Amino acid sequence: MSRGCRLALCLLLLGTSVGCEHDSQWPARPVTLLCPWSAGGGTDRVARQIAYQLKAELGVPVNVVNATGGGGVTGHTRGATARPDGYTLTMITVELNMLHWRGLCPITPDSYQPLAKLNQDSAAIFVRSDASWQSIVELEDAFHAAKEPIPVSGSAAGSIWHLALVGWLMQRDVPVEAANWISINGSAPSLQELLAGGVEVVCCSIPEAASLLDAGEVRCLGVMRQARSPAAPEVPTFREQNVDWSIGGWRGLAYPRGVPEDRVERMEAAILKVARSDEFAGFMNDAGFNISISDGATFREFMADSDKSFGDILTRPAMQQRQVAPLSRWFVPVGLAVLMGLVAATGLASSRGSATFLDESRRPEINVRLMCTFALSVALFIVCSQTVGYVIASAAMMSVQLLTLRVRWSVSALIVVVAVPGVYQMFAGVLGVPLPWGWLGW
Repeated sequence: MSRGCRLALCLLLLGTSVGCEHDSQWPARPVTLLCPWSAGGGTDRVARQIAYQLKAELGVPVNVVNATGGGGVTGHTRGATARPDGYTLTMITVELNMLHWRGLCPITPDSYQPLAKLNQDSAAIFVRSDASWQSIVELEDAFHAAKEPIPVSGSAAGSIWHLALVGWLMQRDVPVEAANWISINGSAPSLQELLAGGVEVVCCSIPEAASLLDAGEVRCLGVMRQARSPAAPEVPTFREQNVDWSIGGWRGLAYPRGVPEDRVERMEAAILKVARSDEFAGFMNDAGFNISISDGATFREFMADSDKSFGDILTRPAMQQRQVAPLSRWFVPVGLAVLMGLVAATGLASSRGSATFLDESRRPEINVRLMCTFALSVALFIVCSQTVGYVIASAAMMSVQLLTLRVRWSVSALIVVVAVPGVYQMFAGVLGVPLPWGWLGW
């Protein structure tokens, strides 16, 4: 072995040993705290306060990352599938009990290792201060009399605030279609849209609208809880207005499954210490958030009960009708399959000469076998994508089509590895279009 190779090997072994020793002093680098909702909303504010205080407990920075999109799908999926090394936390919310019932992703409470529940807040209904409605009953009458659907929001479609509003209307026999829910990622931008006139009603929690409520820019018509909220004691409950409806959301912190037990125990202890501190209590009280703290084991039981309750609600026929996406999960897979087939066939027909990526010794020809192969690959993709998932099915289809066109296997592999995950993230992550998740869980 040459002197250079020996030196490189020694450096590698030294680096490995140093890394192991460093990793044993967990945490040895910054921790990421994923927030599934947009900056400025209630969940983001709680997450940033936790991150600020956890830094002192752990001795490393805790960085909040807003992983928004898909009505909570992006953040919750990213958190559940993160590397289980103890360096990725997720601020999970009540939507975790709803997403899988709505068929948007396979992530459930069992996909996480719960660490601590932090709070619960009830839903409330807000309108602009100059709106004519003064009570929940008056707003119900307006929905009944509306010739055109009234635009409402509060968060993404299918979120807890969406469910709260739809459930209220259903419980009161108000036509659900009288409310046109505008999907916006978070309460903060929804409230800004309310002030701008883009929507007429917002459903969210009182703490999330506290600053606008205190400034007199919005009016709260009612809160969906049994007793008045300490955050706004002047606001009547739905029950006080003879509307028997109450619902709310919760927030907590969790790890992905598989994190080493010693790290779980240390992180849970650090979070509970922060959550039970006077500093955190002061922040929550000043912001109007209701504190509801429990450890990981109790939190797991709470989520299991909550998941069953939401399953009972979301599987009702009326709710199933409300959860139909504008584009079905078949739309994009089928459309992409047909589009790729047409593009490939058109490109092959228009160019019979040499191509950069084609094997010159085996130039393809248009024939029945070629077209049948393309048609069969598209058909198999459409049939199998719902079972195996978009990623696997599209990778197989694209590979078959590229190899049929005599594209070199190395170039084909590169195209598949780049194109398939890229298209998936564009549609499922950025645009929020539901795609089949299948065996890989994404």
